[in-house]
Parts: sequence; C-alpha cells; structure tokens
Amino acid sequence: MGKKKGNVIGYLYLIGMAITTIGFCCPMFKGLFGSSANGFKFINFENGGFVTIGALLIFIGAVVGLAYAVLPMLGIKLPSSDLVKTVAVIASIAGGIVLVIGFQDNAIYKAIAKGFLKNATYGFYMVVVGWVLALVGKFTK
Repeated sequence: MGKKKGNVIGYLYLIGMAITTIGFCCPMFKGLFGSSANGFKFINFENGGFVTIGALLIFIGAVVGLAYAVLPMLGIKLPSSDLVKTVAVIASIAGGIVLVIGFQDNAIYKAIAKGFLKNATYGFYMVVVGWVLALVGKFTK
C-alpha cells in the first residue's frame, strides 16, 4: 500500500507541470471586446518588458520541469534532475508573479488587472492548479 501512495505523490509533479503547460496554451484571460488571450499573447519581443519576461518564465519553467520529469521515465539520464525540477517550478511561479507586476505597466493589461479574477478563464486556473500540484509533488516525500 505504501508503495502506491509514493508513486502517486511522485507523479503529482509531472501532472502539475503538464497542467501548467497546457493551461498556458489555453485562454487565460478574457480581454477587452470579448477576445481571450492565452499565455503566448503576452509574449512581445518588440517591446519586451515584465509581461514578456513573466510569460516566458512561466512557459519555459513548466516545459523544462515537464521534460525533466518525463525524460528519466524514458530511460534518458539527466544530471541533477532533482535540482532542475525544483528550479523549474520556482521559475514558473516567479514568472507568474513577474507577469502580474508587468500588468501595471500597460494600459490594456491594467484593464485586465482591475478585474483580475473576474477576467480569468480556465487556462489561468489550470496554471495555478498545476503549480500547486507540482509543489505538492516536489516537496512531499
């Protein structure tokens, strides 16, 4: 019985990072005029800024964490994967914080930020649930 519980906890990190990656690709916020934006809409290399940095951190952290969780299952040995998985989930969460801070620099993003949770859609909630699952899976033994 104890072995099965450990396996489920071990897969929580994988599931959490997968949900975060998928949630980033789904509509995260309802924008102005009824449009919705996934995480890639916040990436703008021409202007850069906090919003772009935050969105990149969320996505890259989630993808790296997912890769470091999946590749060892496929028999590919990776150096110090435990440390990289920890850094990946922390970087992804830090990206979310940076993204929220970046919302205060742009008028369009300010409109979204005023009703932040009111404008959030299922992609946003998937990212948050993914972070929680990844943290539980990473730091629960």
